[in-house]
Amino acid sequence: MTALVILGVIAAIFLYGVAIYNRLVKSRQMVKEGWSGIDVQLKKRANLIPNLVAAVKGYMKHEKGLLEKITELRAKAAGMDNATPAERSAIEQEISRTLGQINIAVENYPDLKANTNVLDLQQQLARVEDAIQMARRYYNGAVRNNNVLVESFPSNLIANYFHFEKADYFELENGAGRAVPKVEL
Repeated sequence: MTALVILGVIAAIFLYGVAIYNRLVKSRQMVKEGWSGIDVQLKKRANLIPNLVAAVKGYMKHEKGLLEKITELRAKAAGMDNATPAERSAIEQEISRTLGQINIAVENYPDLKANTNVLDLQQQLARVEDAIQMARRYYNGAVRNNNVLVESFPSNLIANYFHFEKADYFELENGAGRAVPKVEL
């Protein structure tokens, strides 16, 4: 009888360990899914950048350096497929700042402000930026859930044994980057 009780307790502990392991796997997959969502939106934005540059290039002769910088940053970001979220976040912040500078520079060109192609591209970029923000929130939520599981007891025992690791958040580093840029069209 006691052997059956001991066997039952061992089986319950084993099944509990399997349940925790499965939660950790699910959590890790949610983080990967979240990162994939961010990556898709970042690629959409990267694909819009050449169109914006081409649309404003003829008008913005004095901002040639700004246009070259955004093109260079886009190329750099395109080569970062295996980068960590922290590394990718840094380059994407720089792209966001430069895009903001381009939007502000558009204000100095009345013909450009009235150009429907430029307005359409700005609207598309704004929609993509909103989608990036939503994907970032989803990803960071998945990271939070994963990190709680990896660090809390007793799941941390299973996580350490099977080498589950905490994930990095995808966040803005400076407070200025969190401020909503004011752009008037």
